[in-house]
Formats: sequence, structure tokens, C-alpha cells
Amino acid sequence: MSFDVVVIGRNEGLRLGAALRAAKGLARRVIYVDSGSRDDSVTQARALGITVCALDPVRPFTAARARNEGFAALGPDRAEFVHFVDGDCILQPDWPAQALDFMREHPQAGLVFGRQFEARPDASVYNFLTDWEWDKPAGRDALSAGCVLVRTTAMVELGGYDEALIAGEDDDFCLRLQAAGWETWRIGGAMTEHDARLLSFAPWWRRMLRAGYSYGALGQRHAQKGRAQRVRALVWGGVVPLLGLIGLVFWLPLFLLMALAIALSLTRQTRRFMRMELDPDRAFRAASVLMLGKHAELQGLVRFWRDQRAGRVSGLIEYK
Repeated sequence: MSFDVVVIGRNEGLRLGAALRAAKGLARRVIYVDSGSRDDSVTQARALGITVCALDPVRPFTAARARNEGFAALGPDRAEFVHFVDGDCILQPDWPAQALDFMREHPQAGLVFGRQFEARPDASVYNFLTDWEWDKPAGRDALSAGCVLVRTTAMVELGGYDEALIAGEDDDFCLRLQAAGWETWRIGGAMTEHDARLLSFAPWWRRMLRAGYSYGALGQRHAQKGRAQRVRALVWGGVVPLLGLIGLVFWLPLFLLMALAIALSLTRQTRRFMRMELDPDRAFRAASVLMLGKHAELQGLVRFWRDQRAGRVSGLIEYK
């Protein structure tokens, strides 16, 4: 059971070369889709003998569009399975055999993905939180990230990813597969090594802003999906701080109540991270950054709602 790989990227630098070499060593064919890179990404791919699909800049760049055009570039003789890989991710040697065996044993599975992990989780608290985010529970009806093995027939049936989405296109694709009767699975096993390179607060904030934007987009398309994330962003990113400010100005007990709520939430999350063998100081910093991220998520939600009301099409929200 062979498979093809579509790698998508934009200004990934040296990391792209490692991603392409790993994919080339495992797959039958590899297509690289470039979204207007200003570095030597295209040159790197061609030097490795990999077919390059450079997206026309006339149309907006999205990861969904890149995956669709890469899939189309494989042509009618594409393999039974296609693995989508982001340009900052390195496919692990033992993963394809495990994933393909699973797909053979589960003919109703439209896609499968495994554990994506950070290359340097200890480099910053932001990298740690990204690695923690990737560690999703295994099981059916899972929602994937960008790297995933897809059954070609399922991809064709759905017409690919929704190219109008600038974020959340992976969750949307999984939900549409499930609605069409396909299964989406997350199984054990290391799938890809990711390099977030989040070493300061600003890119982390933009990443959380993009997440908030995706919550809004998913809610528009799939009603209840992402509702818990939207509520948390509204409560911890907006309502609690606003009530605290009102209390500070007009009624001190309200301020103290909101401060207590924040303190209890931080304590609970800090203890959760300490159970992951983080030292107390690092655990508290991770919990604090996670709390601050709710403000960014709310900002992303508001941006989505404003775009929808104004009929605007937002550009990419990049954090690197």
C-alpha cells in the first residue's frame, strides 16, 4: 500500500529541506506546494528533484488551497492514500507503515493521524504549550492538525478542504468527513516532529489570535463545534477581566471576587502542569501564558465577527 505526500510551505527556511528529505525517503511521490515564499524554499525543493507547485498570488493563500492544489497536482494516478505534511514538520520513519496498516484494517476511516511533537519543547514555555496542545487523546471522531494521512476516495468525495478558511480548515475537514459517514482517527505513535520556534510572547499571541479566529469560523459552519473554546475565550478573555475592572472602580468586593477566580484557575492549571513533572516556577509561567492567551483568542473571535459583518475576506494570520 503506497502513498504520496503533499508538503505545503511558506518561508520555512532550512526546516523545509529536512521535511522534504524525510518525505522523499518514505513516499512514492512528493509534491511541494509553495505559497509565495520569499526565501529559497522553491530552490531547495527543486534541488532535491521534487516537483514544485507554486501557487498563483492572484488568489489568497490559505493552507486549505495549498493542500487542494497539491492533491490535484498528483494527477489521476495518485496513490490510494495521500499524506499532507506542513513544511515545518518531519515525517517519522515508522509512522507510515503503522498508519497504512490501520487504514487497511479500517476501510471506513477517511483519515488517520498520530502524535505530533515539538522538536524543542524545553526551549520556551510557548514551545512547551504547543507540544502539550498536540498531545490529543487517541480515538475515533478525532480532529486533526495539518499533518494527516487521507484516503484519496474520501478526499475526492468531499471536494477537498474549504479554501475560504484561513484557519481551522483541518477541523472543518474532519467534521465534514464525519458528516459524510467517514471515520476520523487519532492513533498512538509518533507521526511528525514539528518546529514551532515560539521563543517570545509576540508570535505566541498571534498564534492564539489565529486560534480564536478559527473558533469563530468553525462555529459558523458547524454550530456547536468549538463552543467550549469560544465560551472560555469570552469568559476568561473578556467577562472576568471586565468585571474585575468595574469592581476596582465601583465596588471592591467584585474586584476581589474576580481576582480570586483568576487565582483559583491559575492554581488548578499550575498543579496540572506540575503533574507533568514541570517545576513549580515553569508550571506557573505556563499557566499564566495560557490564561493570557484567552485574551488573544477573544481578539481573534472579534476579528472574525467583524469580518463577517463587513463582508471582508481576511488575509493569513501568520505567527512565524
